[in-house]
Amino acid sequence: MTATSFQSAEATADKDGLIHGVSAQELQILGEQCIEAKGKAYCPYSLFRVGASLLLNSTITPAPNHWSDTYPLSHVLTGANIENAAYPVGTCAERVAMGTAVHLGHRIGSFKAVGVSTDIEEFCSPCGMCRQYLREFLSLETPIFMFNREGKFIVRTMGELLPLSFGPDVLPPREQLRKAQEEDKAKTA
Repeated sequence: MTATSFQSAEATADKDGLIHGVSAQELQILGEQCIEAKGKAYCPYSLFRVGASLLLNSTITPAPNHWSDTYPLSHVLTGANIENAAYPVGTCAERVAMGTAVHLGHRIGSFKAVGVSTDIEEFCSPCGMCRQYLREFLSLETPIFMFNREGKFIVRTMGELLPLSFGPDVLPPREQLRKAQEEDKAKTA
């Protein structure tokens, strides 16, 4: 893919030329990486290849762990779908990429954008399970770029893909939950 090959299928650029805070160069890298990751998919049953890429915020340093010492960290982490003969056991590309990122120590706030690529002409968004999985680690404003086989893309934020979502920010503190449960027990006793 060349720098001019990624085109938006809809008007998305902000006044400053960025798309949801992502520069043209970052978008190029994000797109190239998810398309390359798609080539590593293990999908002998569906033949439906999916690649995902996570653009990391360069200002965020992951929590230290034994993997970060062994493997150099990149500004983009990738994943591809991995199928299994027992169909429900397969794992989507987005969860492979995010699982790798979390294992390397990245948490909410670490991610600037997500890229997803397939071999179809339509734009394919993350499935419902992946949307909830991603929601655990992405802010609602995080853009998700969905690339089709021609390299065109559309973009939606995490909040647009999963409106009224349930995430870690929705949970009250444990002490508050414990107090509410104790009050409920006292009322029923």
